[in-house]
This record gives sequence, structure tokens and C-alpha cells, in this order.
Amino acid sequence: MTVPDPHALAGLPEPVRARVVAQTAEVLPDVPSLPAAVRRVASFAPARRARLGASAITEALADDELRERVGIQVAARPEPDDGDAAVAARIWLVRPDGWEEQLAERVERIVAAAPEPDPRARELERLRGRLAEAEQAVRDLREEQRVRAEEHKAEHTSLRRRIGEARAAEREARARAERAEEELAAAQGDVERRVAALEKENRRLRAEGERRDAEEAQARRTARSDRDEVTLRARLLLDTVIDAASGLRRELALRTVEGVPADRVEAEVAASGARTTSAAGALGAESPALLEQLLAMPRSRLIVDGYNVSKRAWPSSSLEAQRNRLAGGLAALVARTGAETTLVFDAAETDHRPPVVAPRGVRVLYSPRGVIADDVVRDLVAVEPAGRVVVVVTADRAVADDVARSGARVVDPDALLGLLAR
Repeated sequence: MTVPDPHALAGLPEPVRARVVAQTAEVLPDVPSLPAAVRRVASFAPARRARLGASAITEALADDELRERVGIQVAARPEPDDGDAAVAARIWLVRPDGWEEQLAERVERIVAAAPEPDPRARELERLRGRLAEAEQAVRDLREEQRVRAEEHKAEHTSLRRRIGEARAAEREARARAERAEEELAAAQGDVERRVAALEKENRRLRAEGERRDAEEAQARRTARSDRDEVTLRARLLLDTVIDAASGLRRELALRTVEGVPADRVEAEVAASGARTTSAAGALGAESPALLEQLLAMPRSRLIVDGYNVSKRAWPSSSLEAQRNRLAGGLAALVARTGAETTLVFDAAETDHRPPVVAPRGVRVLYSPRGVIADDVVRDLVAVEPAGRVVVVVTADRAVADDVARSGARVVDPDALLGLLAR
């Protein structure tokens, strides 16, 4: 004899089905991800699980994944030794290799050992089974209703608690609102009292100011009257003195005096030659004081050999940083002296003319391609008229000699850097 469908629990004999339910009920608490109906059964006492949850367990075992999880837990338990029905139930749940043949063999033994049932006994057994199922369904419904009633009761209790908390929060909010209104009213009263006091003080100060303005106006009128009187007396006295002097000149026939007593001395000094200034005689070309004196002269002209100065001052900086720093440093000097200033940079080997942020009064020039900055400095000095104060800042001796022959004053870069550092 073979099992009609070894995969279906319904195809197993009743003793085997009962042992399947019993073994499943025993391991339910350790099985993960149980359906809701079986999860409620798992919370029962061990003796009540198989008796009260037989139908729920039977329906759940139709799911192969759940049956496999149950089989894992059953396999971890010791093997039963209480008959073929228990062993067949374990084989059906665990399903080891060759389980179908093992199950069929056990089922044949169970069926062969079972007495031939009486038709009336089978009918009675069937009716008892249906009655048990009906009773179990009623118990399950009652249990489900009890669980739902407890859930509803817990939910009702939670809702009542929330309502109480909401009411308490509402009362507290109302109390805070009332306190806030009282504080606002008190603050408004305080503000109104302060505003009234300030308005009163303002009226008093305005009246005091008007009184003092009236007193000051009266004092000005009195002082003006006194000053007019004193002025009138002084004018009268001055007119009298002038008239007396004019009459005395007419009476003595005095002629108008020309020249001053120092004219003779000045003429002698001028005849003996020009006097060298202290700046030229006592101050060196590297002196900032000499440069400032020269630039303070009327319509002075300042020409700076750009890289010659910047490379001495900031040799480790980039050329762009040197240009911007030198041009920016000349701003204060030009603003203080008003000297017409030109800053010349060498660009003989490139067509690139990078922009320089020059302050007001400072003109920045780049030498044309093929022309060095020294020649541009010489040309700028050559076009200046004779007699104008032209100052060239350079350390190049050839440039210094050429511009000196053209009438310019040469100053060392240290003198300019000394003025920029002030």
C-alpha cells in the first residue's frame, strides 16, 4: 500500500496527522514568522496547543515554507521512540533524503496493524471528528473574540488616556494663555505709564529748550549791540588817525618810499652766485628726506624704474605681486605730495601687458616690444622742460648718469622704499 499524496497532510492516516500536529505544537514557540492564527496558538500552554490549535496548525502546514521551518525545529529534537505514527510524522515534517519511501513504509505498517473499522464506528468517528472540529472552531472563535475584546479594551483605555492627556494639555494651554494675557496687560500698562512719563519729560525739555533759545537770542542781540558800539568807536578812532597821518604827509611833503632795507644785501648775495640747499649738500641719494623735499617742490615730476625698485624690495614675490604692491604703495606718497608720477616696467621681450591696479595720480607704463624700460625713462626725462623738478628713482648707474645730464635728480630705490614704509 502507498500513500496517495505524501506531500499533503490530509493523505496521511489519522494517527500520523495527530502526531504531526502534536510535534508541530511542541516546537511552535521556536518557529520564526508564524501566521497570525498560529502565532496566537503558540502563546498557549504546551498542553493546550495541539488540543486547541489543531485546525489552525493543519491549515498552516499546507504552506511548504512554514512546514520547512517547523521541520528544522523538529529535527533539532530527539527522535521519537513511541511507534510508527510518531516516526512517520517526523519523517513528513523533516523530509530527509528518501523520505517518501520511508514514509510509505511506515504508513503501510500503521494501516496493516490497524483493525478493520466497523462502518458504524467509522461514521461515529467521523461525526466525532466533525463535532471536535466544530467545538474547536467555536473555541477558536471565542478565543479570537476574547483577544479582540482585549485589544478593543486596550485601545479604548489608550484612547481614554489620550483624551485625558489632550484635555490636560488644553487646560494647561488655556492657563498659559490667561497668564500671557495678564502679563501682556501688565506690560501694556507699564508701557503706557512710561510713555506718559516720557511725554511729560519731553514737554518739560522742550519748554526748557525754548526758554534757553530765547535767552540765547537775547544775549546775541545784547552782544551785537555792544559789539556795534565798540566797532563804531574803533572806526571813529581809526579814521581820526588816518586823517591825521594824511595831513602830516601833506604838510611835510613826504614822498613814497620804494624798496626795503635788505635789498642791498640780497643783491650782493645774488651777485656772488647761487647757494646750495642743505638737502643737496647734507642728504644722500638714498635719503627719504631728500626725496620728500624734492617732491614737495611745485609741479614736481616723479619717474620710477619699476622692476629696479620692486626686485630690491620684494625679491621673493612674483612679478605681478611686485607690480601691484609698488603701485599701491605709491598711493599715499602721491596723495601727500601731489607729484606727477609715472611707473615704468620692462616688457621688451613680450607682447603681454598684464593689468595693474594703479591708484589715482599714478600712471603705469610698459616699454614697447624691443625697447627696454631704461630707454623709456630716458625719453620721459628728455621731453621735460628745463628748470622743472624731475626725480628719477633707479639704481641703474647708466640710466642715472644719462638722466642727470638731462637735468633730472636721481634718487636711490632705498629712499623711495623708506618713504613707502612710513
